[in-house]
Amino acid sequence: MRDIHRNPIVYYLLIPALIGLWPLLVWAVYLPAAQRDRDLDYGQLLEGQTTIMEILEVDPQRTRTDPNLVTGEFAYGRAIDREANMCGILPSNHSFTAGNIINMSGKKRQDARVKLKDVSIVQAARFLSAMQSTWVNLTCDKIELSKKKGMPDRWEVDLNFIYYY
Repeated sequence: MRDIHRNPIVYYLLIPALIGLWPLLVWAVYLPAAQRDRDLDYGQLLEGQTTIMEILEVDPQRTRTDPNLVTGEFAYGRAIDREANMCGILPSNHSFTAGNIINMSGKKRQDARVKLKDVSIVQAARFLSAMQSTWVNLTCDKIELSKKKGMPDRWEVDLNFIYYY
């Protein structure tokens, strides 16, 4: 019995048996789990679409942006001040630091860090949405939210933006 692992017939029988178990395992375990996950994801999709439609019915202004208001070349100062003003964020509650324009593999890019203080979550979301929908080449690669203690809906928001020229 100790020398059974040396017998090649064991491997001739064991390997095909294990290979034959794989389709059975896929059929019995993995396929039903994948179908359950798909159904859950589809349910979340429908729930999300319903929620989006409810939000748009209550606040249709969220999707309205006027691209004619954007003129000239992009500058962080103008863009941030304009969008913060539209979102009702006071000038004392937002600040930014912009880096230099750098060349990376043939493209020019400029990074900036925007700090919003004492804003509601709706103001922060509107600001981010307006910035990215107005300026197509602007992306936000990092967001940090910090809730102010003792305040029901007051946040500090740090946003890192990258603009490609």
